Amino acid sequence: MYKKFFGLRENPFNVNPDPRYLFLTRHTQETLACLTYGIQHRRGFILLTGEVGTGKTTLLNKLLGWLRRQRVATSFVFNPGLDSIQFFDYMLADFGLNFESRQKGQMLLKLNKWLLERYLVGGTAVLIVDEAQNLSAEVLEEIRLLTNLETSTEKLLQIVLSGQPELEAKLSQPDLRQLRQRITLRCKTEPLTMEETEQYISTRLRIAGADSRPVFAQDAIEAVHAYSRGIPRVINLLCEHGLVGAYAEQKRPVPVETIQEVASEFKLDVIETSPPAESDESMRLMEAIQTLATFMDKLRRPR
Repeated sequence: MYKKFFGLRENPFNVNPDPRYLFLTRHTQETLACLTYGIQHRRGFILLTGEVGTGKTTLLNKLLGWLRRQRVATSFVFNPGLDSIQFFDYMLADFGLNFESRQKGQMLLKLNKWLLERYLVGGTAVLIVDEAQNLSAEVLEEIRLLTNLETSTEKLLQIVLSGQPELEAKLSQPDLRQLRQRITLRCKTEPLTMEETEQYISTRLRIAGADSRPVFAQDAIEAVHAYSRGIPRVINLLCEHGLVGAYAEQKRPVPVETIQEVASEFKLDVIETSPPAESDESMRLMEAIQTLATFMDKLRRPR
């Protein structure tokens, strides 16, 4: 609806984790390098954590694209509601393995045989589990046992476990200490700085076809960073709604007042009198993101 007005080919701030729009900050590049290093050197278990909306899934999609170009077998599990049998079913199916028996022992034997065959010809396999903070302790323990699939010198299956900061807390529980001890590499996604936020917005606009004319006023970009706290998903939603609001008023570039109105409407302008607890902050960001996403869905529905 606003694309022609702002000279864009596509919506630059979709919330979908499109790897084309992955913005590689220095920290993001280090995180991606950590993941690729761990897989290439068969380190076994890699942990990726980060606050909600900081781009973990987009990063994983970028990693998956690279792995597939390298002809690495991958399985991407993103449903945290699976029980252990369902988890094995999904993982093996995503690896392209057919099996007749649903007994876990038989499934593990087939997986181990397949992994050994790949290893002998120089291949590897990678299991990526997203939203792992919501997995049950039972499923997490089953994932730990997968690291027992190994030769005398190397792990046959490389595992990337990704989740929100709550995953770190879960792994600190005494009954998961064996899993915690298996983690060989840890990496994190972080919120963007003010400079990175400005570059993030301009990069997404450029990919979407924007010309050299400014789309957002400078003080509007500064407001986006302040209200979003550098969380990319919130940046996307503020910018998307800012474009809609500015288009409705036929204003270009998007003025700071439009961003302020968006932030006020969705209570992103609330100033904390004291630093909130991490869990409270996570909950507040989640509620704001969900509210904005619901609103944008309504805007996109045909009338």
